[in-house]
Amino acid sequence: MACLLETPIRMSVLSEVTASSRHYVDRLFDPDPQKVLQGVIVRDMKNAVIGNNKQKANLIVLGAVPRLLYLLQQETSSTELKTECAVVLGSLAMGTENNVKSLLDCHIIPALLQGLLSPDLKFIEACLRCLRTIFTSPVTPEELLYTDATVIPHLMALLSRSRYTQEYICQIFSHCCKGPDHQTILFNHGAVQNIAHLLTSPSYKVRMQALKCFSVLAFENPQVSMTLVNVLVDGELLPQIFVKMLQRDKPIEMQLTSAKCLTYMCRAGAIRTDDSCIVLKTLPCLVRMCSKERLLEERVEGAETLAYLIEPDVELQRIASITDHLIAMLADYFKYPSSVSAITDIKRLDHDLKHAHELRQAAFKLYASLGANDEDIRKKIIETENMMDRIVTGLSESSVKVRLAAVRCLHSLSRSVQQLRTSFQDHAVWKPLMKVLQNAPDEILVVASSMLCNLLLEFSPSKEPILESGAVELLCGLTQSENPALRVNGIWALMNMAFQAEQKIKADILRSLSTEQLFRLLSDSDLNVLMKTLGLLRNLLSTRPHIDKIMSTHGKQIMQAVTLILEGEHSIEVKEQTLCILANIADGTTAKELIMTNDDILQKVKYYMGHSHVKLQLAAMFCISNLIWNEEEGSQERQDKLRDMGIVDILHKLSQSPDSNLCDKAKTALQQYLA
Repeated sequence: MACLLETPIRMSVLSEVTASSRHYVDRLFDPDPQKVLQGVIVRDMKNAVIGNNKQKANLIVLGAVPRLLYLLQQETSSTELKTECAVVLGSLAMGTENNVKSLLDCHIIPALLQGLLSPDLKFIEACLRCLRTIFTSPVTPEELLYTDATVIPHLMALLSRSRYTQEYICQIFSHCCKGPDHQTILFNHGAVQNIAHLLTSPSYKVRMQALKCFSVLAFENPQVSMTLVNVLVDGELLPQIFVKMLQRDKPIEMQLTSAKCLTYMCRAGAIRTDDSCIVLKTLPCLVRMCSKERLLEERVEGAETLAYLIEPDVELQRIASITDHLIAMLADYFKYPSSVSAITDIKRLDHDLKHAHELRQAAFKLYASLGANDEDIRKKIIETENMMDRIVTGLSESSVKVRLAAVRCLHSLSRSVQQLRTSFQDHAVWKPLMKVLQNAPDEILVVASSMLCNLLLEFSPSKEPILESGAVELLCGLTQSENPALRVNGIWALMNMAFQAEQKIKADILRSLSTEQLFRLLSDSDLNVLMKTLGLLRNLLSTRPHIDKIMSTHGKQIMQAVTLILEGEHSIEVKEQTLCILANIADGTTAKELIMTNDDILQKVKYYMGHSHVKLQLAAMFCISNLIWNEEEGSQERQDKLRDMGIVDILHKLSQSPDSNLCDKAKTALQQYLA
């Protein structure tokens, strides 16, 4: 389909258009088809545009693209002319991103896809080559490949035509497969079966593009990964072929991509983490990719893939940490760009600058995975030269990706009690973290607020200065976020803050959060938010003076919320937490009267004492024990009222329970009546 409207030509561009450029375009409109063909092939356009971005831009401005597309689609055009038009269009696409945008504006993709229906192989290959160039451009929407449902099956059918169709189609697939929907479409149209045999192609380019296809198909996709494990190619299982492709004598690109395929299959659950192909082949290969001998881009890819492989598995983390001095090797990632005095080559400096951010990001990611579980590994990471300083610096980098990776690394290390008490305090990590929390994208806020939860644990020396820096207001603000993860982290951090806290801190939390917001959180649709809010309430309602103080000002609303939760359709865990809150209230001096004067609540506690779930019985028992404890004022009246309700009969029954814990608690409660 030709482009009917052209944008106005700016004078600044027109001034650069040479007479020869106009001559090339004029030849396209010659009534003699042979002259048009000659103009495209030999003397003119084809040679003029190769490697000349200025000339490409001139031809696009002068309207060459609509004419080339018209000739490409005309039935009267010879196959040779159509092929050469596709070649020139492909050359134009190899220019700047603006060139590709111009081609897309003229609907080049539907025209080229239509060209694939031709019986002529050379024309098909030229169309595919041009499509490959366009689809690998970052400005091309991948969805354009999936708009017409007949395109994918037709591309699958063309895979058998030649090694060029195989190379180009696999490259198109690997660039346009972005997420589960695309994976499903390709998988359902036989991508695995059609591409598997290409791994044994005599052409290195075909093998490589097929390998890249499998890496994007398997990523976070159990269905594809489980299928790949059982695919046979020339009598050999696919994982065995991948293992052969990551051997040291193979090109680095092939080693890396094979390692990615095996990594993704492992993470998707298709290969066990203790399988020899992972432990003895994939992991060592990825560690090799992190060494100084590798190119910077290879080191980035190697570290990021290794971080992904070992992230959930403590044993792989331990193996990686002692392989080829990996922890020390990663420290070198922070030494780019090298000092200017050491670089005489401007291109080298430019290259180092370009990859410096990516290297730091990759190192932080891998350190985060390495230190996710093991205390000794965390200690080794932190003792690596200037490590804490580097992480702190990373928190304020201009690159969002580096900041995110630095926060993740810090979060991983913050799981260590020892490091929270030492290194984190020595470097006042909380200061830059609080700065990050003031203004950051959600993806950084989620990790940073999660780390703040650790820094606010009772044993953390950072807890006090964080409180003094206005953390309460910040965290209360997070609880109002539309992002459930931020609401969870905000309330979780407040819960940690309230644990064994002074009355003033608890009052600050309640004032900043507001009763209205607290009860909104108690009716939150996200279970994690509800559980952490109940945890916060439980921590606020601890120690008698605090319980009495809070219940004197918020008692009515809290009792109302407790009633609603105990009556609602909630999980055992939610109801257990709610009953524990009641038990805390029952431990107050004056607060317990709010329970004793509320017959509805007392009936609910009685009901849960007879519940089928032991956890709920125990929680209800705690509440009763606190109410009848005979050393406290008014205990006799409370005991009498509860006896009249039938509580003593239930206690006798529970004292015969097969659950030893429940039995002991019932007997202890009965003793209060005998004392």
